Amino acid sequence: MDHVRQTVGSGSPLEPRIGFSRAVRKGAHVAVAGTAPIGDDGATVGRGDVHAQTVRCLDIADAALKETGASLGDVVRTRIMLTDVTRWEEAARAHGERFASVRPVCTFLEVSRFIDPEWLVEVELDAILG
Repeated sequence: MDHVRQTVGSGSPLEPRIGFSRAVRKGAHVAVAGTAPIGDDGATVGRGDVHAQTVRCLDIADAALKETGASLGDVVRTRIMLTDVTRWEEAARAHGERFASVRPVCTFLEVSRFIDPEWLVEVELDAILG
């Protein structure tokens, strides 16, 4: 089994500043960091809309997975972090749109806030290839 470490960046200016990668693959394991709803222009996508923000987070995570050779079908765990857990169903709808047939384990958590107060949700995920 290949145990080379592969890191994937998303272009976020926070990555080098904080010292993290969007995703890391080590062997068959891929971890995707907490992914915020940031557009290509650096602005928050879907202001006030949990579903739209969750979709954006999943799009970013999916792109990072693909760079490692993984896909959403390889995902075994997701974590959905919300600033208001009472809005979990909006995030769950986006999750179900991507994972209805994959059915990874999933945890919804409430957090007090994110780095940017416009972010309502962040998504983390773990995948195993093969």
